[in-house]
Amino acid sequence: MAAGAYILGCAGPTLSGPEAAFFREADPWGFILFQRNIQTPDQTRALTRALREAVGRDAPILIDQEGGRVQRMWGPAWRVWHPALDQAGDSPVELAAEGMALRTRLIAHELRAIGIDVNCTPLGDIASGETHPVLLNRCYGREPDRVIAIARAVAEAQEECGVLPILKHIPGHGSTGADSHVALPRVEKPRAALEAWDFTPFRALADLPMGMTAHVVYTDIDPTAPATISPDMIALVRGEIGFDGLLMTDDLSMEALGGTVAERSGAALAAGCDLILHCNGEMAEMVAVAGAAGRLSAAAQPRAEAALARRRAPAAIDIPATEAKLEALLQGAVYA
Repeated sequence: MAAGAYILGCAGPTLSGPEAAFFREADPWGFILFQRNIQTPDQTRALTRALREAVGRDAPILIDQEGGRVQRMWGPAWRVWHPALDQAGDSPVELAAEGMALRTRLIAHELRAIGIDVNCTPLGDIASGETHPVLLNRCYGREPDRVIAIARAVAEAQEECGVLPILKHIPGHGSTGADSHVALPRVEKPRAALEAWDFTPFRALADLPMGMTAHVVYTDIDPTAPATISPDMIALVRGEIGFDGLLMTDDLSMEALGGTVAERSGAALAAGCDLILHCNGEMAEMVAVAGAAGRLSAAAQPRAEAALARRRAPAAIDIPATEAKLEALLQGAVYA
């Protein structure tokens, strides 16, 4: 039987008995960790092991370890990073991509060491004067070609080091000044402008194994429903953008979406998403999500299998040499 069509979190740094029993029954496709779940390397290794034991298989375990404000693992046990836009700056795109790839290899090495094998990067969003501060400095650049080059470098570096990438936020979150964690963003651009700019990185990166939707309304395509629950938008993601990978929602506990989590789950799957992402670890909500979402659909199952087939043993990397090369880039030693 297929796993559940959802990815779930847990409440704290250890797995409780009720959580383990629920996960055993619900069999989520995967799990996601947040800062509330992470204290030390040994503790996190024990948690990732317990999560997989609960479902009896090598379930994927996700995290948002972008660097900058969005990182769930912090010092002193793990490296702390500048936001992506701050690191990349205005350096030549080849050097910016190389620097982001180097840091991605170090991040991936840290993730695999504690049992995490999926990272919710890269971002295909394009920074602009409209971009909300919650997203702005997480972006890789202010024009499509730069974003594409850096995002490709990040994705490839992750896969080389045994961590699967998730492309987000499809089909583009950069042209709105609202924060989808607390409100529903709307993009008023004409479709032609979206296709020529915002959607471009996602078309170029459509071969990546997994993607995450945007809780954003694109008024010229669907004037009422955000992409996550819009059949028209998901059809565009699959058609115009050409993304055929495993498609998950952004976190359904965010306030951009109305209704209950069960209603949100049903609407997202009906629109064409493959997986529900629910992050806050609240048991009552997770039970509701599992009840509404059910098992992976016949269409989603092969995409899930194809994504997991891309998991690989991490390539060996020379950590001191990688750190030294990145430091030289950050200090400008190779720009001359």
